[in-house]
Amino acid sequence: MKNTVVKSVFTLLIAGLLFTSSSAIGQQQKYAYVDTQYILDNIPEFQDAQDELDEFSKKWQKEIETTYAKVSEMYQKYQAESVLLPEDIKHKREAEIVTKEKEVKELQRTYFGAEGELYKKRQELVQPIQEKVYNAIESIAATNNYSFVFDKAGGMTLLYGNPKYDISDDVLDEVGNVMQTVKRDSRARGEK
Repeated sequence: MKNTVVKSVFTLLIAGLLFTSSSAIGQQQKYAYVDTQYILDNIPEFQDAQDELDEFSKKWQKEIETTYAKVSEMYQKYQAESVLLPEDIKHKREAEIVTKEKEVKELQRTYFGAEGELYKKRQELVQPIQEKVYNAIESIAATNNYSFVFDKAGGMTLLYGNPKYDISDDVLDEVGNVMQTVKRDSRARGEK
């Protein structure tokens, strides 16, 4: 019984020390936040990449719409003539329409699907910029001993952020060492 009491007291003592030390560590942690949308808006290369992606998207969408229009035209022509067509010709035309429609859907998947051309282009054009931003954030966090850096523009809800902890301009300056960014005095913050 004495051993059980000693073990319980010892366990409580250790738990108390751990709680005290974790509270002290928690008070020493530093936090900061960034607004990645603001950062990306002030990197001209990012806007160029977005414009290029928009052009690809518009071109591919137009191609898909044109092909769908052909399918619709084939179907309307078939409906108008179907009364006069023999059964074997009807089946042939129906098969042609179905085949063309499948081709359009496959084209749409090829361009806009989860692993489609637009996704690949986005990876090619935007991901290197995002990596540079992330590396800048990581560098500033390591230099200033930030334990956490939150993204105000991301899915996280930041109800209040003291502007003195916003390191977005510092990140833009750091990214500016490896690529062009808008100069600090020319940056415009969007209203949020």
